[in-house]
Amino acid sequence: MNKIFSGMVLAGFLLLSGCNYLPFGQTPLKEIVEAPAQFEGKEVRIRGKVKDIAKIPLIDLSMYVVDDGSGEVTVIAHDKLPAVNDTVNVTGVVESAAIIGGQSIGLRIREMQRN
Repeated sequence: MNKIFSGMVLAGFLLLSGCNYLPFGQTPLKEIVEAPAQFEGKEVRIRGKVKDIAKIPLIDLSMYVVDDGSGEVTVIAHDKLPAVNDTVNVTGVVESAAIIGGQSIGLRIREMQRN
């Protein structure tokens, strides 16, 4: 009986870990900000509150700042901008203009998907 129950719990956990509304697989922004070289070019999932938005029409660039309580990062929007104070789940790729001495210049996440 215990083996069956354990198997069911494990199956449920694996099934739910793919859901975008759970914290499984999400990277705290503090980790990305503190060690940008480890995340450069890699896909991450983040969740946080939108603090600020900006749109630069001349170069067709839309971006917003996400804060998860551990840190903040700029996200380059793939689609329309979210509203300030919205909570967003973002999947995207970490990018920097340059990494010098372990510090990122122009750290951002290029959004691939947002829920």
